[in-house]
Amino acid sequence: MFKQSRKKIIVSIMGSVILLFAMTLFVIFFVSYRNMRARNIDMMSRHTWRKSDAEERPDKETDPNGQKGGEPRPDQGRNDELSTFYTVEIRTDGTVLGVENEKGLHSDEELIAYARKMIEKGKWYAEYGTLCCLREQKGTVGGDYYDVVVFLDNTVMEESAKILLRNVLIVGSAAIVVLFFLSLRLSEKIIRPLEENDKQQGQFISDASHELKTPVAVIDANAELLAREVGKNEWLSNIRYENDRMGELVKQLLDLSRAESAELPAETVDLSRLVMGEELAFESLAFDQGKRILSEVGEDIYVMGSETQLAQLVSVLLDNAVRHSTGEEIALSLKKQGHSAVLTVENDGEAIPEEKAAHLFDRFYRVDEARNSEGQHYGLGLSIAKAVAEKHGGSIGVACADGKVTFTVMIPVKK
Repeated sequence: MFKQSRKKIIVSIMGSVILLFAMTLFVIFFVSYRNMRARNIDMMSRHTWRKSDAEERPDKETDPNGQKGGEPRPDQGRNDELSTFYTVEIRTDGTVLGVENEKGLHSDEELIAYARKMIEKGKWYAEYGTLCCLREQKGTVGGDYYDVVVFLDNTVMEESAKILLRNVLIVGSAAIVVLFFLSLRLSEKIIRPLEENDKQQGQFISDASHELKTPVAVIDANAELLAREVGKNEWLSNIRYENDRMGELVKQLLDLSRAESAELPAETVDLSRLVMGEELAFESLAFDQGKRILSEVGEDIYVMGSETQLAQLVSVLLDNAVRHSTGEEIALSLKKQGHSAVLTVENDGEAIPEEKAAHLFDRFYRVDEARNSEGQHYGLGLSIAKAVAEKHGGSIGVACADGKVTFTVMIPVKK
């Protein structure tokens, strides 16, 4: 049980770390992209105004920041000087006024095509491959307007971003691996006290149950001898009844202790034959209560483990269904699904509230508190079933839907 808890702790920690790492990466690159885009737009905008001022266009004596034409802006640095710009000017009627393409890394036709695409789609900013594009509208002396599309080659920045991404992934992956091994050590320290406590508790239950067997047997023998001497006696009958109840409780405690702590024998169990045998044993009990068991058991399903404990698991589920079913039919099914044997026991019954279903497999827990120790049932049956299922590397669960209560057990089949 605690090995599974340890796995859950590790999975939870690693899942949180990976999620946090992914979210951090997303935030870093989202913010970085927005900053890069804002910086590129600012650089292209400055380039547009410097070009307009250099050509001494009379309609714009100053740029939007109040800087006189031809004078360098205070925020103009080496990024502007080292960046590669291209410019295309197009009139509103589609006439190309000019193309600035000094380095020639892209053809004039390619730049004009991108510029016209932006104008047709009404975009003011776009990205085509490694080119960032900014479109601004200018005025002329005659009142006509033309569009200036500035292109900024972003190849160097994209390469830098790729290098950054690669380095972050390498460092982050290494950090996750380190955290994984740290989680192993931390979870071991967290779980070890709980394992020792659970082991001590199981040992106490086992020892106490063994010690109680002797006095229970002695009381039963003495009560029987006394009954032969005094005959029928109300007080003596009550002693024997309570002693029988105590004996059954001790037996169930020993069964639970064995299911949780005993080593499983490495034997092959014909689960199909075992389930059909338990079904036959419960048919008469079901018939006495006006119920019947409908079975659908697949053939040749084998598992590794203890035949005694697996029989007890099936017995617990069938006994629970017969006692609590509100209908006449109980459905028993065993089939092979993937690498698991799937056993289901379904009966009519009232829906079990979620808060109670979560504790259904706890020791001494009963959904109906009014039925304390009814029929020598102490709320240990489902705890034993769960312990047996987990001991065999499987699981057990319960589901309530459409007036049906279904218990499902999954156990790995023999490979």
